[in-house]
Order: sequence, then C-alpha cells, then structure tokens
Amino acid sequence: MAAAPVWSVDPRTGKQREQVAVEATAQEVDETVRAAHAARGSLVDRTARAAFLRTAADLLEGAKDQLVEAADAETALGPVRLTGELARTCYQLRAFGDIVDEGAFLDVVINHPDDTATPPIPDLRRYKVPLGVVAVYSASNFPFAFSVAGGDTASALAAGCPVVVKAHPDHPALSELVAAVLRRAAGRHGIPAGVVGLVHGFEAGVELVRHPLVAAAGFTGSVRGGRALFDAAAARPVPIPFHGELGSLNPVVVTEAAAAERAEAIGAGLAGSMTLGVGQFCVKPGLVLAPASAAGDRLLKSLTDAVSNTDSGVLLDHRMRDNFVAGVAERAGLPGVEAPVTPGAGGEHTVSPGFLTVPARKLATAGEHDLLLEECFGPLTVIARYEDESEAGALLSRLPGNLTATVQLSAEEAAGEGRGAEILAELTPLAGRVVVNGWPTGVAVAPAQHHGGPYPATTSTSTSVGGTAIERWLRPVAYQGAPEPLLPAELRDDNPLDLPRRFNGRLER
Repeated sequence: MAAAPVWSVDPRTGKQREQVAVEATAQEVDETVRAAHAARGSLVDRTARAAFLRTAADLLEGAKDQLVEAADAETALGPVRLTGELARTCYQLRAFGDIVDEGAFLDVVINHPDDTATPPIPDLRRYKVPLGVVAVYSASNFPFAFSVAGGDTASALAAGCPVVVKAHPDHPALSELVAAVLRRAAGRHGIPAGVVGLVHGFEAGVELVRHPLVAAAGFTGSVRGGRALFDAAAARPVPIPFHGELGSLNPVVVTEAAAAERAEAIGAGLAGSMTLGVGQFCVKPGLVLAPASAAGDRLLKSLTDAVSNTDSGVLLDHRMRDNFVAGVAERAGLPGVEAPVTPGAGGEHTVSPGFLTVPARKLATAGEHDLLLEECFGPLTVIARYEDESEAGALLSRLPGNLTATVQLSAEEAAGEGRGAEILAELTPLAGRVVVNGWPTGVAVAPAQHHGGPYPATTSTSTSVGGTAIERWLRPVAYQGAPEPLLPAELRDDNPLDLPRRFNGRLER
C-alpha cells in the first residue's frame, strides 16, 4: 500500500497547495530515531552546543522572508504576527545558548567526606545528564514558537538531547523548511543532521512515543490527543516522562470594585485578549467572572462594542472551524445562556468573534452547563455573572487546572486593601501563572516565566517556556567514592569548566 501523501493546505480557501511529503512508516520512524540517538554524542561539547543554537537563530533570521511567507500560506496568521513569532523563536534559541554557556542548569553539587556527620557523609558528587532522544509534537497555533524550532526543541537541544519532531499537519511545508535550517546550523559545528529528525503522520506520532530509544516527549495540543500519547508513554515497558500542554480555560475574576473603577477599560482589554490571533492562543481568557451589577453591565457594553468592531478571521484549518461553530451552537443553546454578540460562522472559511453570558449560579454546581467550563478553541469567551463573593468562590472551586488565572483589581485592592490577597490565594491552586491587572495572552520568554499548570493544563509540574524548561530533559546522577581522575570534568575539585556549583555546602562560581 502506498504511503499517504502529506499536503500543504491553504486555510483561507481549504484547497491543497502542494504535496510536501508522505507519512512516515514504522521503519522510517525507527531510522529517524536511531539517527538521532547516534548523534547524541555530538552534543556533549557545551561550547559547540551553544554555538549551534545561536547559529540556528542566525540562519532562521536569514531565511525570514521565505519562512514567514510559507507560514502565512499554511496558517493565515498574517506576516506581522508571524514575523514577531519568528523573532521570539530566535530570541529563545539564543537565550538557551546563554544558559548552556553559563552551566548552572547542570546543578553541580560536591560533598567531600565528613566522618563527623551523623551518619557519616562519603565523597558525593552530583550533577544532571541528558535523558536522550526527545520526541517533540508540534502545535498548530504557533508554527514557529511551539513547533520544529520552538521551546521544546530548543530546550532539549540545550540539555544535550537530540530531537525527533512530529510535524503538525497544519504547517508541513514550513516544518520541512525549518528542519532543514536547523540541520544546516548543526552541520556548521560538526553535528550530524540526524540530531534533528522530522516525521509526518498520525501513526508516526504514535510509533514515535513508543520507540524504545525515545527517552522523553514534549507535546502541545488537545486534551484528547495529549492524553492518548501520555497514556502510551506510561504504558511502555519502560515508561518515559511526557510533558504535555493539553488545554486551559484561563479564568478571569473581575471584582466589583475594579468594575466600578474602570469597567470600560476592562471590557476593551478583554475583547483584545480573547480575539487575539482569532482566539487561538492557549492562554485565551475563556471564562470571566464579572459582577451582576450596574458596573458589570458597563463592562459588558464595552466588551460588546469592542467585539462587534472586530473582523471575522480564518482559523488554522477547516476542522477547527467546524468544531468552533458546532461548539458555539451547543453552548449557546443551553438554558439561561445569552449571546450579546453571537459568535460562529463568519463566512465560508471564516469565523466571527463573540461571547456568551450566563448566571454564575448555573455553573456553581455540576449539571447541564458544565460544557461552559470546557475550552472552546477560537474567538469565544463566557461571562459568568456573579451576585456575590460566595457565588464566585463556589464557581472557582469547580474549575480544573489552568495555565493562567487572572484577577482585575481596583487601585485600592491592588494596594492591599480589601480581598485582593485573598483572591490571589484562591487562584494560586488553579494555575501556573497568576496575572494581576493584565491579560494572559502573551507569554514572555524570561528566566522567571512559568508556562504550565495543574492537569489538564499540563501533565507535569514543569514549564515549556523560560530557562527552566531545560530541566524536563535532564536527570540527576551522583557518584560516590569515585577517584577524581575517573570523574566527569564537571565534578572535579579544580572546576576546570568554571561551572557554578555548590561545594561543601557553599554556593560558588
């Protein structure tokens, strides 16, 4: 039987553009993984590794026009958005190059023998080593930043792990182009091209997570797809870590005082956040708790005006468009749900943004309205109108884990008066990032960033953005009583690699 073709499709028309590749067979997945496994020794040299990451950023920037054009043709996200996303991706690659150079991620700890301790301490030396080949599952909504050269790939390579990427079917042509750029960058530093593998096809993705030489996996996508892969990773004869980002409602709480103080600004800000990128951000605010008061009414009017003036847009593919239209209709048909601005089909290939309102009490207990507590991918948010603080608290207590949780406070509440601190404490168990008087869309690449959260937001406690994302692909190992000549250079007393370390209880540089 002939291998299934992989087509590049224009989401603006639904028409096939070109055949990019064919879906990988089990044998081809095996060959790709084995090539990556064979290349792992080439990443041992941290200097070469850091240089590879920086060269990858340089070459991606050099190919910017071609890459942005290809990305726009397959995603309809627009050149401005895509140019910014590519710049973010290159910045992230260089940031991981700096992390590799610094070496703190190795977490070197050395203890000399101490016979006076109880119990006695032998000679112990600990650091972190790369896990091995990492399977990376690309996301559809960020074709640069969460795809072939995105955060999972960049952090895995920085850790010293080769990668095999399962390309997303929404941008296969771009995936091939970016993979080729990464391989060229590797070649400039004597690193084999197999250090970055690429496969296409659903079955190839399943084969990949089951391959015995794959040591870990990173995923960004749906709850259904991510959970299936997570279960497959756990069911292997040798289970592997699976770091999946699956779905998030990203609740927002607007206090009565905040609405009274700046209802119009909050409404306009919410409109901008929920419609950004046609609502296709993983941190889109999908549920907003707003007061059922005159101030809350003003907020809704501002939101109505702003969303009504937002154009229809193209989603990443027609399957997502159909799911959005059906999901909106199902939610809007629930008893007590109103649609001040009706979202749905904006045209044959587009969707129009909108929002639904519902009394918060209908969501405070389990029932037919539970669908409103599930993510709907696209430009839709649900406004739950609460009568009092206890009603809002009852609703929050029912929410699953999220990537973000946001609170809009008044100036007085932000200064420590009122329930500001109490609300933050209430939101902290729900999310990996708590936003105050801002909006969750936009995930800065920074050392203190955390992009993750309790399940189903993610399947682990790690972040996929920021410097500590590298920790997902490392494991600690300790040597006890090993003669110094046999030790890795990272663990020797004279610190020949000039690494940050904790030496006999003291932090040194």
